[in-house]
Amino acid sequence: MVNFKVKQFEQFDQLSKFDNVLIADQNGDIIFYDLADLNVLKQLDSRPEDFLGKNVTTFYKNLTNENSTVMRVLASGDPLCNIEQEMVTTNGSVIKSFSSTFPIKENDAIIGAIEFSKHFYPKEDIHYLDHYASHKIYRKNNTIYTIDDIITAHPLMEAIKERIEKVARTSSTVLIFGKTGTGKEVVAQAIHNLSDRYNKPFISLNCGAIPESLLESTLFGTTKGSFTGAQDMPGLFEQAEGGTLFLDEINSLNYYLQVKLLKAIEEKTIRRIGGKKNISLDIRVISATNEDPDTLVEEKKLREDLFYRLGVVQINLPTLLERKDDIEVLLKFYIDFYNRHMNMTIHAVDDEVLASFYRYHWPGNVRELKNAVETAYNHVSSTVITLEDIPDRIRNNQKSTRVSQPTLTGTLKECVDRYEKDIIENELEKANGVIAETARRLGLSKQSLKYKLEKYRMR
Repeated sequence: MVNFKVKQFEQFDQLSKFDNVLIADQNGDIIFYDLADLNVLKQLDSRPEDFLGKNVTTFYKNLTNENSTVMRVLASGDPLCNIEQEMVTTNGSVIKSFSSTFPIKENDAIIGAIEFSKHFYPKEDIHYLDHYASHKIYRKNNTIYTIDDIITAHPLMEAIKERIEKVARTSSTVLIFGKTGTGKEVVAQAIHNLSDRYNKPFISLNCGAIPESLLESTLFGTTKGSFTGAQDMPGLFEQAEGGTLFLDEINSLNYYLQVKLLKAIEEKTIRRIGGKKNISLDIRVISATNEDPDTLVEEKKLREDLFYRLGVVQINLPTLLERKDDIEVLLKFYIDFYNRHMNMTIHAVDDEVLASFYRYHWPGNVRELKNAVETAYNHVSSTVITLEDIPDRIRNNQKSTRVSQPTLTGTLKECVDRYEKDIIENELEKANGVIAETARRLGLSKQSLKYKLEKYRMR
């Protein structure tokens, strides 16, 4: 029985005066750390995941087994309450800490310690308080995703993850192209959280979800008196200062705003509506579109000069149809996810369900697959997901009879490849051999379809 003795908590007023929680095992190695202010990590030249498994004395020059509050509590078994410390980081900065630390015991044996703390900055380092995180999430910067949330075993997606790690090191603009549900925002947040900007805000805007009349003020802010009811309000550019501004459905911006956006990115300055002075910016802009950027430029929906400025780096996300090998991987991941979050236990899926998932064309991509699994959890009556549990459109989906059923010989990949080739042949015939129309029907980019035609020697 693991417990904290109640009398220990009577030795200080309220836990609410502390911001941070750290739990260490009996050796002083960190197993949990919830930190309110990410700027402390910036001072330590570390990331949240860097702490796990490391000893509590690792991150400060002057911290030893003898003066560390955690190590002292582990050695004595007695709590230390309301202790003030000055700790020197590896880069020479000073952080002051106010903490209360308690032993964790199991059958009277000390198996760990828990420390509640609050950090203070000396006067010369007070600027680190400018950004104080308010979100109770792992990356307290408006994000919920990291690169670990890109679930895949497919070589194409593995290559994209490697690109994300490289791109994150720079501040270049990134344009993400992917169909609905392919994970554009996950990629954008992964780039932000791998970058040096991770302790600054990630600001996201779906340009297609804001009325055109409000987009300019939303992006660039307003000055009091510039129009009736206008107040001094920072726009999203200013709110993203030091961090990342993610603009989804960038092609929804009208011509005028595209020009203004181009100017802001090139000059790294903006001016509020009605304002008289320029505001300098230090932000990274990541944009996304669910339509082929080349087509958008050809159709004059996206300015060519803006396209070049936004797409210094372009990442093209494949559809789920293009990475069908990942269906089983994603299915397992989401079953594990919903087992934890729905207080249920599903052990497997019926073979017919898996066959239906491979047969389905997934217009909503990974997001639709996740929703299909959630639907199943709301219908399932045993520990196995059956055909009756999944959405009707997936269960009843049947391709044209001219598409042959997969020959179940060889490896799973060989079966999937044969079936994919049949689907492409069928849609190519329906589109009278027109590549662009076939790609549209299949939910692929023209480049991806051409690649598959070469792969299957269909041209």
